Amino acid sequence: MKKFENLSPALRKFILPETDISQLGTVSDLVKKSDTPVSAFAERTLRHCNGGSTLQAALWLKEHLANGGKIVVTIAGALSSFQVGVTLAELIRKGKVHLVSATAANHEESYYRYVAHSHYAYIPRYTELTPEQEAELRDAGLRRITDTFLPEDESVRIMEPHLCKMWQDAQKKGERYFPHEYFRRLYAEKLIRPDPMANAGDCWTYAAYEKNIPIVIPGFEDSTMGNIFASYTYGGKWRTDKSILLDPTIMKGGLEYFTWMYDWYMEESKDSPIAFLQLGGGIAADFPICVVPSLKHDLQHKDVRDWAGFVEIGSSPMSYGSYSGAGGKEKITWDKLSTKSYFQIIQSDVTVAFPWIAAILLDL
Repeated sequence: MKKFENLSPALRKFILPETDISQLGTVSDLVKKSDTPVSAFAERTLRHCNGGSTLQAALWLKEHLANGGKIVVTIAGALSSFQVGVTLAELIRKGKVHLVSATAANHEESYYRYVAHSHYAYIPRYTELTPEQEAELRDAGLRRITDTFLPEDESVRIMEPHLCKMWQDAQKKGERYFPHEYFRRLYAEKLIRPDPMANAGDCWTYAAYEKNIPIVIPGFEDSTMGNIFASYTYGGKWRTDKSILLDPTIMKGGLEYFTWMYDWYMEESKDSPIAFLQLGGGIAADFPICVVPSLKHDLQHKDVRDWAGFVEIGSSPMSYGSYSGAGGKEKITWDKLSTKSYFQIIQSDVTVAFPWIAAILLDL
């Protein structure tokens, strides 16, 4: 390490020495001796580039939890359709996730997997489909999400009547609820059943319901069930079915989610630093992370704890002002992170990197 001694302190802080692995033996030797073979394999093999970033982030998050910290997980893309619940649900059950912010599509798709898992299909060579074949899938009620087909009749249309009745009842009683609160009643009142060929334990919204951890859904209208709800509130000239007309105010929206998070963050951060694990980009992530700068600058609160750390897994490049591709340093300029916040950007597919992080957090 003598070569590094003449480097500036500012540069040296970025450099980590290669750990001595000469005594570890082969990967097989290490795994055989370990009580946590998956984690041992990760620590021996995820050493550079995106693998190294994944390992460093996982180890930081593990230490953060061990020191009494909490974690907010945000879910973008179509990760629920891509079965992120297999890992996320277990993290929730083990008390390692304390709030989930999800796109409304991810939230509802967790329910769809719960009721209709065996009706889904996987097509790895989806890029070879012709437009005519895509139309054939459309007419069969199979909605393609990259390499996965969502079966609308067995999922969306099974849940719609139950939710519609809840909405009508709320209107009659003059009540208002958040989107996830209506959905949770599907579990609480046993209105839906898990697909008999599925593992209900793989459903992250069910795990969150059982643990009663909060869920935030910004932009509910940007989802299939949000579109359906909007159609029930529309009384314009293009409406054909006049049987049900709902007041849109029975659905609490994004502004109320945001102000609810003011209270949640200030209470939860009193005794615990809170870290941010962002799976993909977009509104699911930018919505909750903005609570901290809003508390500081908009509410002018003087005693706001910074986000303790920020980990993002995403494949979006840092260009064109894309939030999804914005790095941790850019967030410092918006006061979303401080110079003391840990941050790590993992340029990878969430379905590849997140299971490694989950495995390490779960001591597998």
